[in-house]
Amino acid sequence: MRLPHTLALAAALVTLMPSAVHAQASETSRTVSGGGISVPGWKGQIDASEEAKGQTLNNAKLSKEGDVLHVTTGPAVAYWNPANKASGDYTVKATFNEPKYMNLNNHPHPYGIFIAGDDMGTPQQSYLYCAAYGNGNFIVRGFGPEPFQMNGRRGEANAAVHKAAGPGEPVTQEIAMSVKGGKVSCSINGTEVASYDKDAVVGSGKLKSTDGIYGIRFAHNTDATVSGFGKQ
Repeated sequence: MRLPHTLALAAALVTLMPSAVHAQASETSRTVSGGGISVPGWKGQIDASEEAKGQTLNNAKLSKEGDVLHVTTGPAVAYWNPANKASGDYTVKATFNEPKYMNLNNHPHPYGIFIAGDDMGTPQQSYLYCAAYGNGNFIVRGFGPEPFQMNGRRGEANAAVHKAAGPGEPVTQEIAMSVKGGKVSCSINGTEVASYDKDAVVGSGKLKSTDGIYGIRFAHNTDATVSGFGKQ
């Protein structure tokens, strides 16, 4: 007697799944009111895929409140100050606070740190970033200048990455990227979550070097603050 009910429920779920997937895939980048960069010395570049859709840098916003940077997107974007450069062995660290998880999107979007920036602001720019999601996942990806992935298209879960209690709730991530000897690593909330040989991230279609500009990277439709940003 339960079989028809079970089959009906399964059919209903199958019917709903494509629409849920479509809802995520069709989420478009917003236009942020009063967008642009108001922090002296800082620059930005949105992704080429965003530009192809007619988005501009002024559709995202970078501002500063005391010592805290505030980013609201809009299109996916990288922000940096050209004076922020690192070479040899170094660590770049920052704390990201998303006060209202997923308040501008219908699925989790990441934000984090990039290093090894070269030709920034040009079509040939390259960099590597590590970013966290408020659902416990993280992603390591780069541009060389085409996108390349280090831990999969959607990243992976790690217990060190903090999870928000739910949409609209706060979540904080401390993210650090380090270059030491022949390794490039990412740590989140004090735990190393990924490590790669330099040869895996430097080369044709990837980074030109692990030296270069460092900055911050935000996916589209995100809103968070950045504190304690800098090189150690």
